[in-house]
Amino acid sequence: MARVALFIPCFVDQLSPEIGLDTVEVLRRAGYECDYPREQTCCGQPAFNTGYWKDARPLAERFVRIFRAYELVVSPSGSCTTMVRNFYPELLAGTPVHEDAVALGQRVFELSEFLVKVARRTDLGACFPHRVAFHDACHSLRELHLKHEPRELLRHVQGLELVEMPYSEDCCGFGGTFAVKFHMISAAMGDAKAGNAEAAGAEFLVSTDPSCLMHIEGILRRRNSPVKTIHLASVLASVGTGLAPSSRDFNDLHNKSEDPGRGKPRPYTGGGAS
Repeated sequence: MARVALFIPCFVDQLSPEIGLDTVEVLRRAGYECDYPREQTCCGQPAFNTGYWKDARPLAERFVRIFRAYELVVSPSGSCTTMVRNFYPELLAGTPVHEDAVALGQRVFELSEFLVKVARRTDLGACFPHRVAFHDACHSLRELHLKHEPRELLRHVQGLELVEMPYSEDCCGFGGTFAVKFHMISAAMGDAKAGNAEAAGAEFLVSTDPSCLMHIEGILRRRNSPVKTIHLASVLASVGTGLAPSSRDFNDLHNKSEDPGRGKPRPYTGGGAS
């Protein structure tokens, strides 16, 4: 079985570990085993986007040193993939790892991009009998130029009805620290996005970026909206009655980090994904 390295963003690790588990499940169905380099940390995007390049650079250098030995790296985040592929070359210009960073960027893929363009798999045997709309996250759409790929995957999910909501390409208003510095604008943009999902009659709003989903979910809750958010990986991992694998316990992964193999890339077998 082919192997990939799993690049898990901070939002997933800290707030939505089920997305990581579901990503592993989907990659396994596509015929890939996953290595999880346990020493990985933040890719540096928050500091970079806020203008603190000096603080972002050590994180980027660390990322390159950890992942440069891998032929394929997959992440369930368009924004973090964009950081590595599009912005590391500029951030790391003039450093000893610049050439490695440029080369690595061509081997790092967002999940839907990897499945469609590299693995060439669009039917993962998923079942999700719900009406869903798709939110085009800014980095995925504008930096990675991904629009067809996630929709193609959703069209192959049994029982799923895909509807296009108005202004699906508009920013949701999150934008990392933008949501903190300009919270009133951010909230207004998110409110418009939530309203568009409701107008489409969607039961679920799907996206490739967990940070966007977190932002939109908070606004949907404040609106007492019936619309729910779900990551693309979790839709693709869903089976049978439309539920992703039942285990949502990420503790197994962290417990294994206490063993003597800590810090050494090896197959990820925890979390109960099946």
